[in-house]
Amino acid sequence: METHDGQSSFWTDLPRTEKAAPRLSAARNAAARELAAIPLELSAAVRNPDGVLFLDVETTGLSRYYDVLTVVGYQTADRHRVFIAGDDPAELLNALAGAEVLVTFNGKMFDVPFLLKTFGTVQLPPHHLDLRFAARRIGLAGGQKAIEIELGLRLREGFERSDGAMAVILWHRYLRGDLDALRRLLVYNEADVRGMTAILDHIVSRTGVGDDLLGEIPVFSNRNPTPSDYSAASFTPPLPDRLARRSPRFDELFCDAVGATVIGIDLTGSEAKPSGFAVLRGRDVATSLIATDDDLVDAVLASSATLVSIDSPLSLPRGRTVPWDDDPARNEFGIMRICERTLKRRGINVYPCLLPSMQKLTARGMRLAGRLRGLGVPVIESYPGAAQDIMGIPRKGAGKEWLAVGLSEFGLRGPFADGQVSHDELDAVTSALVGVFFLEGRYEALDGPDENALIVPSLEAKPGGPIVALSGPISAGKTTVARMLEAKGFQYARFSMVLDDLLEERGIHPDRVSRQAIGMEIHETKGQSWLCDRIVERLEGADMAVIDGLRWPEDMVHLFERYGNRLLHIRVEASEAIRAKRYAAEPDQGRSLVEAEAQPVERAVEELGRLASVTLTNESGMDALEREVARLVEAYAAKIGETCQFPSS
Repeated sequence: METHDGQSSFWTDLPRTEKAAPRLSAARNAAARELAAIPLELSAAVRNPDGVLFLDVETTGLSRYYDVLTVVGYQTADRHRVFIAGDDPAELLNALAGAEVLVTFNGKMFDVPFLLKTFGTVQLPPHHLDLRFAARRIGLAGGQKAIEIELGLRLREGFERSDGAMAVILWHRYLRGDLDALRRLLVYNEADVRGMTAILDHIVSRTGVGDDLLGEIPVFSNRNPTPSDYSAASFTPPLPDRLARRSPRFDELFCDAVGATVIGIDLTGSEAKPSGFAVLRGRDVATSLIATDDDLVDAVLASSATLVSIDSPLSLPRGRTVPWDDDPARNEFGIMRICERTLKRRGINVYPCLLPSMQKLTARGMRLAGRLRGLGVPVIESYPGAAQDIMGIPRKGAGKEWLAVGLSEFGLRGPFADGQVSHDELDAVTSALVGVFFLEGRYEALDGPDENALIVPSLEAKPGGPIVALSGPISAGKTTVARMLEAKGFQYARFSMVLDDLLEERGIHPDRVSRQAIGMEIHETKGQSWLCDRIVERLEGADMAVIDGLRWPEDMVHLFERYGNRLLHIRVEASEAIRAKRYAAEPDQGRSLVEAEAQPVERAVEELGRLASVTLTNESGMDALEREVARLVEAYAAKIGETCQFPSS
């Protein structure tokens, strides 16, 4: 049997995956159609070998979202060329535009997206032969190097154990002036290109495509294009734009004015194995290894930490109730959270939080975070690997010495810089650094409904305006202050709004008595985090907001975990006599002030007050109160707005 193109029956004799299309997902159907189109591309390559361009790219990592292209090696019939980041891309783009067939290995998923990200609109050849899929059709599966081994190819002398991680390290070495590292990177890249020519020859031979040609079938691996000069002497030191880091230094980004103490913990799944622990004050960091939860909590409290950033999942996927596989909801809700799915889509390798090997870590992380929050210490979840990718710092997988170098070059200072500390401590340093990004409002919160947010640095995010949270005893004037700020453009929300909605759903009239009762019910059942989430939903997108009616330390902790340094907690106070007079003037109270303050829902108001940023005494009349509120909020807005000119990346 012959195809419409007169090609070998090999292709048409293969099982037609399209017949199973109704049972395939849209993505698999697309892949099946892509595979079915390979003969056309293969035929085009054989019929016009001079129009074939082999191409392979090197990058700083696997994420098209965060990483960047560093090197492009490409080979035509007469020459092998390289593009190095910072070069004029005209020659590369012209070669792409002039070719008929582009040949890559996994290029549709990797190389081409990086080309488009780097150069924008690119005129690609009309045919793209991706050898990953073509090889699979003849029974060759796996990566390019695995296929080369199976075919008995010997094209990587001196680079047999090299991989993409090594390519990243070589690029980092080059950026620090090691010209021989660039030479090795280019030789490694050319080996990938040579390997593709040999794999294509095997596919051509195996399929018989081109048997109908009158002329000689081309052998791509026998060509000897003029190679590029890879001697170290041929390179000049890196150009300034190649050396320019993707992220600014600590002092450029934060003006070296961060006064907080941030703890980073690289948590392990068992208390028997010590966790990395880092204390970051300004740019200065100290590290240690700490084993038990009790010792971790004691160390956090001893440091007077503003924030703790933990490298561990701190929540379950929505719908899950326990981290173990015997959870009845496992089949319905799965083992991954929205944040993990988001990072996967961005090309960041992250383990699902309820993978069997992760379950103990997730359980421990949630338990530790709960203890710290109960003590009034805010906690965020971080993922050092993602943060390192975003900041262009080599991961510990590239060698902990390179991670130490990257953190030092970012501007952190401490004994870790000599590379003698463990990789767990270095990841803890990175987690602490994520906490600084969070406090300064330069972050992205990856989360889903009822799931803890995973915080990742963002070099583009700008700090928002102040979020004012008001607490204090009954009738001190919290709502009066809130309405003043609302009149100045602050979006207004109060906890009783959520409670009133719940009461109305039950057909109960909202008043102080019913609000106090349902407020305590929510505290004991759903918890303050649930109530705070409903408030945050009402304020979504607000640049400035005021939240009235905090009653529990958990309220402050949870809101701080949402807003960082944007949150200004003001405690409003007045004498008991003044409050009693105001209370008596308010209608629909249902009980006396003494009775109202004795309710369980009010029992933590004094404790909460000790967490306030500032205390405002409301005893001097409306005009004086309004002036003092304006002074406090304007001063705080100026404080959190003190950022340096953000350098372009």
